[in-house]
Amino acid sequence: VQLQASGGGLVQPGGSLRLSCAASGITFSSYTMSWYRQAPGNQRELVAGIFANGVTNYAGSVKGRFTISRDNAKKVIYLQMNSLKPEDTAVYYCNGRSGRNYWGQGTLVTVSS
Repeated sequence: VQLQASGGGLVQPGGSLRLSCAASGITFSSYTMSWYRQAPGNQRELVAGIFANGVTNYAGSVKGRFTISRDNAKKVIYLQMNSLKPEDTAVYYCNGRSGRNYWGQGTLVTVSS
């Protein structure tokens, strides 16, 4: 099982980034897929999730700015992040869950001028 996250980088406040997470080794369409983040000194927190049926949920701090989506044919999830703020700076991790729980490696997002 592999979850490969990409798309992080340095962006100015107010800017946008799109993260991707490509999955292999799982029956992707049946998995709940999520993005978590962890800032220095903080616990890992849920950012956004998308269920197998396409229903989504978001942390209050990102609602209206971030959008999670999935492409079951490509076995990829995305996180479109708009209106980024310095407090969004963190390592972002993708997660796949369906009974078992799998984590990808993180991708660093830095929001700074």
